[in-house]
Amino acid sequence: MEDIKTLFEERTSVRRYEREPITDYALSVIYSAILNTPTSYNGQQFSVIDISDQELKEKIYDLTGQKQIKTCNRFFVFCADYNKISLLAEKKGLQMPNVTHTVDGVMVGIIDATLAMCNAVIAAQSCGLGSCCIGYTRTANTEKLAELLNLPKGVFVVCGLAVGVPREKPDVKPKQPKGVVIHNNVYNSEGLAEKLENYDSMIKAYNAVRSGTKTDNDWCSHILDYYKEMMNYKMLEYLKRQGLDVVR
Repeated sequence: MEDIKTLFEERTSVRRYEREPITDYALSVIYSAILNTPTSYNGQQFSVIDISDQELKEKIYDLTGQKQIKTCNRFFVFCADYNKISLLAEKKGLQMPNVTHTVDGVMVGIIDATLAMCNAVIAAQSCGLGSCCIGYTRTANTEKLAELLNLPKGVFVVCGLAVGVPREKPDVKPKQPKGVVIHNNVYNSEGLAEKLENYDSMIKAYNAVRSGTKTDNDWCSHILDYYKEMMNYKMLEYLKRQGLDVVR
């Protein structure tokens, strides 16, 4: 069990990769982790696009500006997927409820796809590979990406995952302590602001001495800046284009 604990504690986002290909065995481990993902009702409301084609990876890089997409060996795009169940329901003459018009329906698909991606991250790590989750896959030029990936109605991108043989060993970023993240029985706000303030200072100190690009960023201000950027994303329009007309 200690090895598993270490695996989690040493996980980092890897953005530089060797040209060395992923072995067939490692790929089979990642596939197995994805296929055996726990999902809501065993509905398996997700699909994964495994991209090995270099030209396609470079086109996605052009959309996102994320260099690790074109330098990784495999780029996985995790999608929420209601197309599969819709196809079978139509074939069987069954009526498909408008679950894709609900917030909960969208959330179920996102959760299923995210769980699959988390499984893939740990599977890759266990095989000695590096990985990096890339949210910009979801938000950068959504219409063009849907076209590149031939996404049908009922399918939308949740996140991308770059995987490859690591060329770097990044520092492990400090994470929020157990007392901030894990609450016993009920949510406990007592002393939470002070604990977060301590963590904020810890991140600022880490950023000042980290390997690679050093900054004076703290945690709070940096994340709030990202939230401001998020306000520009037109995700509701994207969902509607993909056939998920959320009304409740």
